[in-house]
Amino acid sequence: MPYTHVHGVNLHYDIHGRGEPLLFINGLGQPSIAWEPELIDAMSRTHQVITFDNRGTGLSDKPDEAYTMAMFASDAIALLDNLNLPRVHAFGVSMGGMIAQELGAHYQDRFASLTLGCTTPGGKNAVAAPPESMKILAGRAGMTPEEAGRAAWQLSFSEEYVYTHRNQLEADLQRTLQHVTPRFAYERHIQATMTLRVFKHLQDITVPTLVVTGRDDVLIPSINSEIIAREIPGAELKIFENAGHGFFISVREPLVATMQEFLAKHPL
Repeated sequence: MPYTHVHGVNLHYDIHGRGEPLLFINGLGQPSIAWEPELIDAMSRTHQVITFDNRGTGLSDKPDEAYTMAMFASDAIALLDNLNLPRVHAFGVSMGGMIAQELGAHYQDRFASLTLGCTTPGGKNAVAAPPESMKILAGRAGMTPEEAGRAAWQLSFSEEYVYTHRNQLEADLQRTLQHVTPRFAYERHIQATMTLRVFKHLQDITVPTLVVTGRDDVLIPSINSEIIAREIPGAELKIFENAGHGFFISVREPLVATMQEFLAKHPL
């Protein structure tokens, strides 16, 4: 399995397909194996998709120390350096979208485009999740990884979607459970999300940006995407109806079409 050494840790990564490079950045506590294979396959038909495990997840090292958004972004840049990729496209979801904002704010010369999925500008500029969602999050602390994974479905999908796609979601869960994020690393990721301080820099981002989310997101309300798109000059906003935080799974085909059209307009 391919690894690269960055800033004192070993990061695991994979490369799929051929074409212009597209860096996938996953969310809080999520290993790269959690990406839906169908999404990677669809995007790798037109681009070279690079997935990796953020420190603390998957097959990457998991030092028990403070993590920050700036650190995650620096890791991603070092990965691109080691892969000899001076300029790429980036797609980040949830916390990965926070990392992508950090990249756009401080390393924008390295990116031909940014796609920010179901994410937040953070801090006082963000709209928080409703109390019901926070209660579900808090309740997962005492669960097994498998129980917590199923509980998370409530935060990502509608009841109808869970009912009609139960087999798919179970398969996705079992795949993700191959690389469970340790509790301490998950907590470090949560603490890292509190360090995002890029809101004042969003207006300076000149990289073509697409902001995407689900209208019914109960974890990071879709208004956060509206705020981000308003702040980044020229950003495009696409909100998918009847979709939540897991929109990149539940409305995968419309998302792929939207992303491929956007990326085609902004080649390297």
